[in-house]
Amino acid sequence: MSSAGTRRIQKELSELLKTPLEGISVAPNGDNIHTWKVVIKGPAGTPYAGGKFGLTVEFGDSFPFKPPTVGDSSLSHPLTLQVTFSTKIYHTNVDTDGNICIAVLKPDVWKPATKIASVLLAIQDLLDTPNPDDPLVASIADQYRNDRKAFDQKATEYTKKYAV
Repeated sequence: MSSAGTRRIQKELSELLKTPLEGISVAPNGDNIHTWKVVIKGPAGTPYAGGKFGLTVEFGDSFPFKPPTVGDSSLSHPLTLQVTFSTKIYHTNVDTDGNICIAVLKPDVWKPATKIASVLLAIQDLLDTPNPDDPLVASIADQYRNDRKAFDQKATEYTKKYAV
């Protein structure tokens, strides 16, 4: 990893530890500052309320200069930044592997100046407001649009089963 990338990671981690985001905790994975463990509390008034959702943030050699990686980075290009849910969640924008579909992580939207705090806040907001118009799981998005009660019930079940 470039020293500039490592300094950036250290600076962002230090800022998040000094001034934590509400409902979000961040810690390095042991001594490895290139992998973070994140916990986001499910927002009140949503099917995710009361849940604690784990995420893994992995920084690669090209962070922050290349766009984030989605899915198995070994198949395409080197890891730059990968953010995935480690807690199983029923959501229109999260697949069974924990991959997240959110604008800020898309290659055509990513900017090297984007801070990880902004990414984490966007994911927290996604729990509050799923985006069925840009889904990662079309069947869940259809259910969200067409049978919101069933969606909420299933998402609540997943939260109670996996995120408590």
